[in-house]
Amino acid sequence: MKQNRLDLRNIAIIAHVDHGKTTLVDGLLRQAHVFRENQQVMERVMDSNDLERERGITILAKNTAISIWDKETRQNVKINIVDTPGHADFGGEVERVLNMVDGVLLLVDAAEGPMPQTRFVLKKALELDLKAVVVINKMDRKDAEPERVVNDTFDLFIELGASDEQAEFPVIYTQATTGKSGTTPELGPDLEPLFQAILRRIPAPLVDLDEPLQMLVTSIGYDYFRGVTALGRVHSGKIRTGQEIARVRMNGEVISEQVRFLYSHNGLQRIEIEHAQAGDIVSIAGLESVEIGETLTDLEYPKSLPAIHVEEPTVRMTFGVNTSPLSGREGRWGTSRRIRERLFDELRRNVSLKVGETENKDTFLVSGRGELHLAILIETMRREGYEFQVSRPEVIYREGSSGELLEPFEELHIETSSESTGVVVEMLGIRRGKMVDMRELNDGTVRMVYIVPTRGLLGFRYQFLTATRGLGLMNTLFHGYESMVGPMITRQTGSLVAWESGATTTYGLKNAEERGILFVGPGIEVYEGMVVGEYGKSGDLTINVCKRKQLTNIRQSNRDIDVRLTSPREMSLDEKMEYLSDDELLEVTPQSIRIRKRILDSEERGKLVKKAKELLSEEK
Repeated sequence: MKQNRLDLRNIAIIAHVDHGKTTLVDGLLRQAHVFRENQQVMERVMDSNDLERERGITILAKNTAISIWDKETRQNVKINIVDTPGHADFGGEVERVLNMVDGVLLLVDAAEGPMPQTRFVLKKALELDLKAVVVINKMDRKDAEPERVVNDTFDLFIELGASDEQAEFPVIYTQATTGKSGTTPELGPDLEPLFQAILRRIPAPLVDLDEPLQMLVTSIGYDYFRGVTALGRVHSGKIRTGQEIARVRMNGEVISEQVRFLYSHNGLQRIEIEHAQAGDIVSIAGLESVEIGETLTDLEYPKSLPAIHVEEPTVRMTFGVNTSPLSGREGRWGTSRRIRERLFDELRRNVSLKVGETENKDTFLVSGRGELHLAILIETMRREGYEFQVSRPEVIYREGSSGELLEPFEELHIETSSESTGVVVEMLGIRRGKMVDMRELNDGTVRMVYIVPTRGLLGFRYQFLTATRGLGLMNTLFHGYESMVGPMITRQTGSLVAWESGATTTYGLKNAEERGILFVGPGIEVYEGMVVGEYGKSGDLTINVCKRKQLTNIRQSNRDIDVRLTSPREMSLDEKMEYLSDDELLEVTPQSIRIRKRILDSEERGKLVKKAKELLSEEK
């Protein structure tokens, strides 16, 4: 017999990137008295990953729980909260966790309004028939327009096909940084209005405790003392420590398991418990080979739940063994076996990633949801001590129903100053972008919406920030697959390539500096074929940056002291990935990130370039 668990609510907080999800969770935890009054707690406490704190974004979905008093039912209600990523590249994390909850808090910036990722996450929530509480956050912004934002949010609900019941959402106004909220733009002293909206709007789990156990594994973790942990929501029945259960794999195979350790969340801690029941979100430790999407069920009635479905990857790149002359010096793990094990192990946790073998046993094809998705994997492996090389990201093509070639397109949202609008429009025109909307905001900022081929956006962000002097904002959302639009030019400059191996000198770099922008300074070890700078013209220029000046007397040798070099361009991992051309690779080690040519020998590269030009002239 089904019943409502009035002592429990399961919610996810969803929003566009940087709209304040994690900051709001901080406020909820504080006002639910999870921390002591005098306890020192860092900001964005849920962003526990080093990369998350450095980049200021949420990458992995995480669970926490609070308890609040319900005045109507006169009992404590446990609220399980899932903090989700806001960046489109990590949309797989959102798709993975929404099946654990019964409702969502949809955060919208009081000035920006609904953004691309807002549309994506709300669409997924509505498809699962989840109820929503709309939270208009950052009410302290000078350019806040809460009335317009509420109207735009309502229009988005209708556009995405929300039912009448879903469209009748309550609106709570908040300032997450100070922990204030209200049912009107006039905020109260605390988050009590938000707590009440959760209790009244988000439905209590409707469960059947008498049915056989069913639990879908939604996330995989690791406990250093008790092994792999499987997290998920108990959909039906009950579960207790020591219970014999069945694990139904994706291929239908049934494996007998035992619940050795059972955990529940309380604040930021995992608490070991003896039993749980339908509606609870729990972790089970000790299931070594468990995978996301498998069902833990009753041993006598092994019935699986529907598997988790996430959208297919749109971008891919190769990961391979580092073949540069400096390989083996800085990394701990660099063999093909180690790299293969690490990549396939990532598949257990990262459901939106795909890894495949290639004809070359030392190279693997890795597909993801975007450049940032793959960049996070590269940076994570690098920090773990791996040494490898990756290729330029490329889009994944498909074949249409009538045999035509299809490519992925993105919906691109841009905000920039009116002065740089012309440059941005020209850049997107070269990349075959189609303008859908353009309007000027009250503060003089121009907002534009484009539909652009994904391959046109590979390497675009760095050039866009340069053109707008770092003031432009861009966000993308996957639009769909359409017919291929033809060739396009994405990079109009070449590379300065080292002619010989050795240490760079001031004299050699001064000659190179006159021809482009340097990536390295003096005294850096380079090798033949390594990219040391950006050439101002198309095509590559091989140059000797290790060249030493022939000294004949003391006065000439002292003259070198007067040589002054411009500081080399410092580039992040993301920027170097965007810079790569098709004939270049990125060498990644725990200490260094170097750009290099696929073919290191200058003479061999020259022959290939000459042959390509001859073939091109014959075709004409």
